[in-house]
This record gives sequence, C-alpha cells and structure tokens, in this order.
Amino acid sequence: MEQFSTRQNKISRLIQKELAGIFISELKSEFMGLLVSVTEVRVTSDLSLARCYLSIYPSDKSEMTLNHIRHMVRPIRGILGNKIAKQIRIIPELEFFVDDSLNYLEKSDRLLKD
Repeated sequence: MEQFSTRQNKISRLIQKELAGIFISELKSEFMGLLVSVTEVRVTSDLSLARCYLSIYPSDKSEMTLNHIRHMVRPIRGILGNKIAKQIRIIPELEFFVDDSLNYLEKSDRLLKD
C-alpha cells in the first residue's frame, strides 16, 4: 500500500472538499438529474497532479458524464484555484476517474443474495 505524507493528505482532503462544493453549487446546471460525488482524491508526492475519483449516479450515465467532466477540466481547475489559492501555491493538474467500488459492492451483494 502506498504511503502518503501528511502534506499530501491535507491537500487531498482540501481538494476533495472544494471539488464536492464545486459540483454541488457551481456546476449544478451542467449535471441536472445526476449525482456527482467526489469519493477520493490522491495527490502525487510533488503535488503537481491530483487524481480525483468520482461516484456518478445513475451509473448508466457515468461514462458520458465523465467525458463531459474531462472536457471541462480547465474551467474546473480555474474555479478550484480561485477557492484554494491562499492555501496552496501551485494548483495541481486534475485527472478524473470513475470510482466504481460502490457498483462492485452492489453487484457482489446481488450475487450473494441469489
């Protein structure tokens, strides 16, 4: 298992909290009828890249939504930069991925019940 420094963990939590707020308030109109939540953020050791894992509901629209988010990465990073500029010197590049662990868990539960 990969070890993260205290600084990486703090930056990860900060980015996760702010991205969640951005998806809820500022990008609400972009994702009408969808629930986009930030489940985890992992920051590289040099703090230059943040890998953001998203849970998207309903899951059948997750790929389409993820592609839309990836096309909007620059404006999202700009909004994030405005929010956390006082706490961090360089805003990391953002990469978005679907966190399908909840789908996997749901599928496992369904298989165990049958």
